[in-house]
Amino acid sequence: MITLDTRPARPLGGFRPAFLRLELRRTLRDKRTVLFALVMPPLFFIIFGTSAGYRSEGFGTGNATGYVMVSMAVYGALLATSTGAARVAVERAAGWSRQLRLTPLHPLAYIATKILVAMVLGLLSVTVVFVAGAVFGAYLPASAWVSCFLIAWLGSLVFAAFGLFMGYLLPAENVMQLLGVSLALLSFAGGLFNPLHGWFEIVSKLVPTNGIAVLARAPFAQPSAAGIVLAIVNVVTWAAVFTLGSAYLFRRDTAR
Repeated sequence: MITLDTRPARPLGGFRPAFLRLELRRTLRDKRTVLFALVMPPLFFIIFGTSAGYRSEGFGTGNATGYVMVSMAVYGALLATSTGAARVAVERAAGWSRQLRLTPLHPLAYIATKILVAMVLGLLSVTVVFVAGAVFGAYLPASAWVSCFLIAWLGSLVFAAFGLFMGYLLPAENVMQLLGVSLALLSFAGGLFNPLHGWFEIVSKLVPTNGIAVLARAPFAQPSAAGIVLAIVNVVTWAAVFTLGSAYLFRRDTAR
């Protein structure tokens, strides 16, 4: 016998700011997430990017310390948004997702909340790294401080979709470990940590982290117009791949 859901439609799929605040508090109480998103990126920046030689070495219209700062801000944002979104795997395993289906909250509103929480976490991560950069000698033109910050943060939305994709693809007991290793490998392969040359540079154009890295550094690194176009294509393509993949896995999960 088929029954129809006669409950009235809820505005915004039942989304509530209170639920968003709850999710944000739960995320910030996770020590592993805070360590990866808010502690490691600025620590890596201080260790690898604040030597006297880097502060005095120019890079584009900034200095090498500024280059490392932006790179670590991007890395922190990717870690923050992807791990924040990938928490859906843990919640699915704990039965939290099934409990939410008994409430008026629409599944899409739940996913939107996860993405918003991930982006808030990414914003905090970029902010912490930029504050460390301002303290420890990073130099960028004034306009580049603003534009690099915004691109690093907003570009990480691609990896919020990546985190969701991994969260629905992998089992809860493995997702965080595999996610961390995957992001580290993608960052090295995409030239996020250091400039690549030769065929390594050519291959890096296909890696998801490359487009965000190039665009985030563009305001002071002065890449070619062709390089910027390739970076935009990279970001758009991978955003579509991760979003469509997440949507497919989400529909498969909720259809069970």
